[in-house]
Amino acid sequence: MPLRLSSLFLRTLREDPVDADVDSHKLLVRAGYIRRAAPGIYTWLPLGLNVLGKVERIVREEMNAIGAQEVHFPALLPREPYEATNRWTEYGENLFRLQDRKGADYLLAPTHEEMFTLLVKDLYSSYKDLPVSLYQIQTKYRDEARPRAGLLRGREFIMKDSYSFDIDDAGLDESYAKHRAAYVRIFERLGLPVVAVSATSGAMGGSRSEEFMHPSSVGEDTFVRSAGGYAANVEAVTTVVPEPIDYADAPAAQVHRTPASPTIETLVERSNELHPREGEPWTAADTLKNVVLSVSLPGGKRQLVAVGVPGDRDVDLKRVEAGIGEALGQGGELEVAAATEDELRAVPELVKGYIGPGLSRDDALLGSESRTGIPYFVDPRVVPGTSWITGANVAETHVYHLVAERDFSWDGTIEACTVRDGDPAPDGSGPLEIARGMEMGHVFQLGRKYADALGLRVLDSNGKLVTVTMGSYGVGVTRALAAVAEFYHDDKGLLWPRDLSPADVHVVATGKGTEVLEAAEEIVAHLEDAGISVLFDDRPKVSPGVKFGDAELLGVPTVLVVGRGLKDGMLELKDRRSGQSRDIAREDVVAELTAELRGSDTPADDTL
Repeated sequence: MPLRLSSLFLRTLREDPVDADVDSHKLLVRAGYIRRAAPGIYTWLPLGLNVLGKVERIVREEMNAIGAQEVHFPALLPREPYEATNRWTEYGENLFRLQDRKGADYLLAPTHEEMFTLLVKDLYSSYKDLPVSLYQIQTKYRDEARPRAGLLRGREFIMKDSYSFDIDDAGLDESYAKHRAAYVRIFERLGLPVVAVSATSGAMGGSRSEEFMHPSSVGEDTFVRSAGGYAANVEAVTTVVPEPIDYADAPAAQVHRTPASPTIETLVERSNELHPREGEPWTAADTLKNVVLSVSLPGGKRQLVAVGVPGDRDVDLKRVEAGIGEALGQGGELEVAAATEDELRAVPELVKGYIGPGLSRDDALLGSESRTGIPYFVDPRVVPGTSWITGANVAETHVYHLVAERDFSWDGTIEACTVRDGDPAPDGSGPLEIARGMEMGHVFQLGRKYADALGLRVLDSNGKLVTVTMGSYGVGVTRALAAVAEFYHDDKGLLWPRDLSPADVHVVATGKGTEVLEAAEEIVAHLEDAGISVLFDDRPKVSPGVKFGDAELLGVPTVLVVGRGLKDGMLELKDRRSGQSRDIAREDVVAELTAELRGSDTPADDTL
């Protein structure tokens, strides 16, 4: 049956919604695909569900093709499994928590690793049952602090998550490769260009991890790539570490007054003015910036840490978050923010704007064994023998020629600095280029983290209990739809790829006489009989201009106009993307459209 605009539950809008700041959000609302229910939460209307179903179909077909089997879990889950893996607390404020009438704790699932693990544990007990891959397409919930960009970053979203279960690491490698190849095919069929980039595992845990990043200026993630083929999320980029420097002949550290120099910019200015260096001026790269951060630990406690970075670079909090948990012996990602004024005042030894590691290793201000007890980490660029200008822990005072390892030590090294265009790729494949992108999918080799925590073990071929190894693989289904809308549109409306369009052809009946509408009805019936799905604008008393405007907004790739040429037996066929149109004989329309949809240059036999 055709979708008739005269009865379809649809209202198009001429103005952008006030809360929309990206094109996909504006157009999906204006075209009547979705409606906002609350911040980050959307109602799906008939046309939106139509397109969403086609995205899900592509995902299902590719998952089924690698032998994965579909299941479906509830979204409302008990606390206990997430408590066993520590994610009840690790997820922090992003988790929607609630209680039933008896006071039992529940959550709205952000992801389902625990439930998949327990399901396999419940049903399987032997190596003969493995390998197995299970997946679901399910609604997920995360309490995003700033839900933005419509479907691209919501609090409720649909995701395909799948999990592989293998007896050993070799099996996991094979399952991982199958899923990775399936993801490549999914995004090809969706028409979304993606780059597979190395990534950190974060709260998911495990070893190998890759993201499928869709390059986009409105993406929330940053990734890098080199001409030689290296690609990684910025959080996963490893610094090319300089060689240590022999400091046997380095000058002794010197303390100098540096009035009104609490920033790197003012420090460089004062240094060149009051304490110039022979041969070349001081630059920000000669300074060591010590930044105090506040880390949220599991259980809700906060801990101060300090990070030393070259002054010509900023601290990237996301990169710090990726490694600070391991550095502190806590595991996983931990939330990090700049220390507040109150937190800094609680440690009077810290003089804001003039913080340094200490004038000597025996007089350390920063470090777990120091007077403050604040753990001190440095960026990998701070290697033994490097000499720095840094704070002297006295107002308007800095120390010069403070040499790493000779004069100060640290508790560990952590990737902390922002990555810049032109930085060397860690694999030697050339300089890095920075790009913005949307994360469309993520694949993890989880290993045995969840199986260990939840006791998923089976008997191996020798009758010995062994822990199952797992992989986890996610695709954002609703995000993929929004990304397609963001990628395929123009200033007039959406431009759906044919495989995702709500219909194969948008038939527009124009003209005041009943003969036009009757002819359009007959043409639509023939198209439907030929298996061509139709969105039919049969609205009476609506001007051609409004109908054409809606056709451009709705984004069906082929528009068939039944109107003034009908008296000569001609129709107008428009290509929505190119804007080109041509006349076509009424009796040829089914044959030509069928051939076009089949991707063939040979017309089909179907004629009117």
